[in-house]
Amino acid sequence: MAIVIPPWLANLVDDAAIFPPGNLPLDRAVAAHREHKTSEYAAMVGNFVVSDVKIADLIDLLDDDPSLVEPVETSLAITLVVTGGAGAIEPAVRWASRAPTVQLSGLECALRDEDDLAHNAGRVCSMLDSLEEELAGVDVFVEPPRVVDRPSHGWLLAADELAMRELPLKFRTGGVAAEAFPTPAELAACITAALDRELPFKCTAGLHHALRQIDPETGFTHHGFLNVLAATRACLDGGSTEGALALTEPAELLDGLDGDALARTRRWFTSFGSCSILEPHDDLVELGLIEPEATA
Repeated sequence: MAIVIPPWLANLVDDAAIFPPGNLPLDRAVAAHREHKTSEYAAMVGNFVVSDVKIADLIDLLDDDPSLVEPVETSLAITLVVTGGAGAIEPAVRWASRAPTVQLSGLECALRDEDDLAHNAGRVCSMLDSLEEELAGVDVFVEPPRVVDRPSHGWLLAADELAMRELPLKFRTGGVAAEAFPTPAELAACITAALDRELPFKCTAGLHHALRQIDPETGFTHHGFLNVLAATRACLDGGSTEGALALTEPAELLDGLDGDALARTRRWFTSFGSCSILEPHDDLVELGLIEPEATA
């Protein structure tokens, strides 16, 4: 039975299947991505996420077996994650942008956690400026260091530097250890800092489920991607960003959020990377936010 993906869910989940804790082998991850992009829920699936460490392996894989992307598309749309500092951006971009089997659609790089974070942000900005031609049409996100308790003065100055170049932010919302998960107050501070500077943002790690919940296997408390969406809306409307992140009841979380409000909010909370596509999908089905298409 066909299902309807509402516009506010379009391209919400980037496919980070090869990253922890999924750690799917590259060939299986690409094959699974192809299935996702031809499924009834394809509209909610974004780019295939690959690191600069794996990009050469991905290109070799696609050169050997182009059927992994055809006939879905003539090249595989990727988001490239740069694992090094500013100096690692150029070789990664040039490598990916010259391969005919991949389409560089997104780029994510991180600021090294140094004393002069604003200076580091300036170096990243300068490097991105030098690659203007290669990055035309590419969605670029810059990840500042994890906020602990509250953003430092240096963190905010770095955010100002990125805002002057209108570079969206990327926030880490979890990981493979309990300490990798920011508190609602910490994540709320990041969202507020982004929106105060009129910067969109995306999230990565830990957002496998729609609602804030405790993982029964690890005992870690995970943020929910609907919580992040509701928190973004609350911040824009003058409500409690931290409060929305802490909610666990779907009715309370989605109160007052219709499709139009959610679609407007996606301008700011653009997407999140997940090692699972089906977990977010299944949660949305269970909540009734994805429904079968009505038939006559």
